[in-house]
Amino acid sequence: MSESADQQSTGDGGGTRLEPEQIFDLAHQGADVLLDLVDAGLPADLADEAGNTLLMLASYHGHAGLTAGLAERGADVNRLNGRNQSPLAGAVFKGAGEVVQALVDHGADPDAGTPSARATAQMFGRELPEPRQG
Repeated sequence: MSESADQQSTGDGGGTRLEPEQIFDLAHQGADVLLDLVDAGLPADLADEAGNTLLMLASYHGHAGLTAGLAERGADVNRLNGRNQSPLAGAVFKGAGEVVQALVDHGADPDAGTPSARATAQMFGRELPEPRQG
């Protein structure tokens, strides 16, 4: 079971305390410091009140490197938010090809959520990539 934002805030190692809102802002911005925070114990699947995880926010805002880094640290690439949306469907909707590829490479299910990434791709005339090999 993952923690929600109201259950978690973290220090940055320098005595400064980051509040949940600041942590989610870092995901919006694509700040790689989030990976350091996860390495230091921040839950990889931390979610805001709407059920959006750090990975969901990073992927929706087009940050492929952060998305891949969070997935590599155990963030669930198939976790749906409170509106039954998947990170992959959000990235397809936004046309974020590098993010879509990163999610697919980390096992994202194209049929998860409503609408699914597959349905979203069809709606916008986009192709879902195959996972890249090793």
